[in-house]
Amino acid sequence: MIEHATNLVLETQQLGVSFPGCQALEKVNLQVHKGTVFALLGENGAGKTTLIRILTGFLQPTTGNCSVLGLNPVRDAVAIRRRVGYVSDAPAMYDWMRVDEIGWFAASFYSDGYLERYREMIAGYEVPTDRKIRHLSKGQRAKVALALALAHDPELLILDEPTSGLDPLVRREFLESLLERVADGRTVLLSSHQINEVERVADQVAILHQGKVCLVDSVQNLRESFVELTIGLADPLVTLPEFESPAEVFRTQVNGRQHRLVVRDLSPQQLEQVKSWQGVEHVASHATTLEDVFAACLRGRPSSQHSARS
Repeated sequence: MIEHATNLVLETQQLGVSFPGCQALEKVNLQVHKGTVFALLGENGAGKTTLIRILTGFLQPTTGNCSVLGLNPVRDAVAIRRRVGYVSDAPAMYDWMRVDEIGWFAASFYSDGYLERYREMIAGYEVPTDRKIRHLSKGQRAKVALALALAHDPELLILDEPTSGLDPLVRREFLESLLERVADGRTVLLSSHQINEVERVADQVAILHQGKVCLVDSVQNLRESFVELTIGLADPLVTLPEFESPAEVFRTQVNGRQHRLVVRDLSPQQLEQVKSWQGVEHVASHATTLEDVFAACLRGRPSSQHSARS
């Protein structure tokens, strides 16, 4: 049973989901703390949406358990939805309603003040209130969906590929609004495969691949702990030695006499040792981006789940 910490908004323990012939999620362990942007990164089909469906009470896990705002999504789904805002990549809205009508309709499910806050956000987003949902652009629809999700001032905002298909300006405004939420002490869970966007706004990142968590860490630690090495060999038949702990190789690419490796926790002393290996002619080290780390996890060795780092 999960014990809820005061600053812990979301936690999963050994969470798994099985469908006939498919393991959608396997042994997922995550913790999301209050006042942060936590990003789920993964390709389509990695299990991001499945995880979100569990957290919001729409899908029951096969194994393990989870807690959202101290509540169990299986037992307390309605209570969780009252305290959580959710925006998908294709928000389902009654497209025959006008922008003002859909806000009035949604307000009936929440406490006093919802409609006023909705109208304030719609005015700030400059969306025409007398236009029907079906006649809005995709960017305008996204703004309406965000206003609907935020008008009850949720403690946790869950976004599943929210900027898919939006133009760059609208996408930028959308991401800036996330940072404003966090500045006010709220929490954001962001699911995306737009790596550059995640790198701009996220505090923590979990990389999912084929239902498993390959890596969990802060964006700052990922930038500081990974390095890309380019190693030139005198002979393509030379075999490189194994890296000693704590260095960990996530990906290796070989092109003739040149080896490119993405390595984690490589110390300066170990880098000097690499330069002295037999058969090594030259070594160059480069800083990595989140995209480099993402590719290394997915194309390298995505079989095991790594521990989170503070």
